[in-house]
Amino acid sequence: MSLQIFWFCLIAVLWGGYFLLEGFDFGVGILLPFLPRDERERSTMLETIGPVWDGNEVWLVVAGGATFAAFPAWYATMFSGFYLALLLVLVLLIVRVVSFEWREKSDDPRWRTTWRWANTVGSIGAPFVWGVALANLVHGVPLNSSGDYSGNILDLFSAYTVLAGIAVVALFALHGATFLSLRTSGDLRARAGAAARRLALPVAVMVGAMLAWTVAVGVDRNDKSVFPPVLPAALGAAALVAAVVFVARRRSGAAFVATGLATVLWVATIFTTLYPRVLVSHPSFSNSLTMSGAAAGHYALSVITVVAAILTPVVLLYQGCTYHVFRARLGGETPAVPPVEPLDRRAAGTPTG
Repeated sequence: MSLQIFWFCLIAVLWGGYFLLEGFDFGVGILLPFLPRDERERSTMLETIGPVWDGNEVWLVVAGGATFAAFPAWYATMFSGFYLALLLVLVLLIVRVVSFEWREKSDDPRWRTTWRWANTVGSIGAPFVWGVALANLVHGVPLNSSGDYSGNILDLFSAYTVLAGIAVVALFALHGATFLSLRTSGDLRARAGAAARRLALPVAVMVGAMLAWTVAVGVDRNDKSVFPPVLPAALGAAALVAAVVFVARRRSGAAFVATGLATVLWVATIFTTLYPRVLVSHPSFSNSLTMSGAAAGHYALSVITVVAAILTPVVLLYQGCTYHVFRARLGGETPAVPPVEPLDRRAAGTPTG
């Protein structure tokens, strides 16, 4: 049972890490059509995430792999029941990835505009679907007595899950704006800060409402008491208030930390509300998937625990080095290039003024 709890918590950490890091990537893509004024600033925005976005996707791959290895029944039910939603996420992520590369294939304005908007569509659509999907873990989906999904794609959408999807998109837009305030300079940085100030209060209200609703859904649908789910939800609300204050005071670093904490605490609220189940069944609550019922055997959990203990520090060290190397600000004024002395004047020894 202790290994089951360990892997449940580790999967929560992996999802939190994915949304923490990929969240500002998505945020940059969301702001891409609106923040920059010219092609040079658009390129600068993409350069801020260029060295790290693919490494951030590793967290998603590892989270999926960990779920498959530690809780195969959970993995099977989610990937069958959420098949169309996850396929849509995959398409959106592929379009977004392709946009980074294909945008540079031509200088034609229409070509670049097309791939700019492709990046934005992927950056909005993917977090929206992720928000809907994670909210459904708590809100509940139709499961039969065998633990198989018995609904359709429309059963994934309700007022709560749609709010969760929109709130996640809004939170990532704010997270991206605070990130750009840290990684850019000059006019682009000033506009990123202004965008963060416009977004901060509405995002805080929307995400705060989503956190409160998550706790209420857990009490109603998952037979939970208010505590402990209210603890990460309250901390998340406090992080959102701190983000509003730090953004208003133009403290970019502190604001970025606050939006990152709010992202991680949203994931913590979902998983704390979900425990000890991994997928709530509604309307037949008795068909819910429990952590113990969905877990792999003790030997399998022991083996993957050893593998995780060896590989996880390596991944963290690699990503830490990547962020350290590419920590400099971008987007300042282009430095003046000194004039090149004509060859004939240098050969003649003529002094230049």
